[in-house]
Amino acid sequence: MGEQPIFSTRAHVFQIDPNTKKNWVPTSKHAVTVSYFFDGTRNVYRIISLDGSKAIINSTITPNMTFTKTSQKFGQWADSRANTVYGLGFSTESHLVKFSEKFAEFKEAARLAKEKSQEKIELTSTPSQESAPGDLQSPLTSESINGTDEERATPDTPQHTEARAELSQNALPYSHSSSSISKHWEAELAALKGNNAKLTAALLESTANVKQWKQQLAAYQEEAERLHKRVTELECVSGQSTVIKSQKTELNQTIEELEFALKTKEEELERLKAEVESANEFQSHKDALLLKLQDTESRNQTLEAQLSDLEERLESSQQEREAFQKSLRSLLELLDSKIFELTELRDSLSKLLEAS
Repeated sequence: MGEQPIFSTRAHVFQIDPNTKKNWVPTSKHAVTVSYFFDGTRNVYRIISLDGSKAIINSTITPNMTFTKTSQKFGQWADSRANTVYGLGFSTESHLVKFSEKFAEFKEAARLAKEKSQEKIELTSTPSQESAPGDLQSPLTSESINGTDEERATPDTPQHTEARAELSQNALPYSHSSSSISKHWEAELAALKGNNAKLTAALLESTANVKQWKQQLAAYQEEAERLHKRVTELECVSGQSTVIKSQKTELNQTIEELEFALKTKEEELERLKAEVESANEFQSHKDALLLKLQDTESRNQTLEAQLSDLEERLESSQQEREAFQKSLRSLLELLDSKIFELTELRDSLSKLLEAS
């Protein structure tokens, strides 16, 4: 199944300064995704975070770990395997609380998984399994090469079989003379010395082979450890593929939001340009109206001057008219008096004519 992300959040990642063990050193320039992963095959929980393609957190949760909240938005935990202390800075307190709750939950799950694995080991362990390491090492012992003491004392070869037969024959009543027996034992001793030399050479050769095998085994173990680390790194990278996809989705959403915001800003810019153009038109129209107003004011001043002149002329005309009316009244009065005098004169002349 491989590792699967079961919870993710975003935070700024820090590590304790290995020299001072007091100051925090930031390992990410900005907030990155920090995820909990579960490996179903090994029943292991891990905290993993990538900054680009670099793994800045790769911490396996163990039952003796503790996540400590040092402030409202900052928390830390110590990883003895990595020989460091990790710190996370969150944007809100709720994100810190959620991460802490998940840490406690997966820590308890890791403890239960460890207890179950220990119970399985205890139940499945048998004497045959306990003797298995001895079986693996048995081909490399001197007894397996040279045989046991009984085997070395009685090697199973045709010469030894013949010697046993000859010894049996010597024990019979019809045995050979003592000289023939001593020759036989000398031959037997020489054969045993030859076999012993061969076995010693074989033992030395086997010892050299064992040393060579140990060197090869150490090289194989180093290669296996290197491959295991490489596999772990590849699992980490492959396990982060889902997180990278989610980050890509988030980035795509962010790009879409930015494009929408940019489009909105462009529309607003176009609207502002239209408003500026209309404002320019309004300003030009205002300038034209100001010119017209100034022209009108100048014409108004001219008309006011003309009006004041006409008012003065009208006033003088009225004065002249009043004077003319006064002279005309006096003339009419004079004319009336003259007409009256003429009427009297006429009457008097008529009376004179009538009297004569």
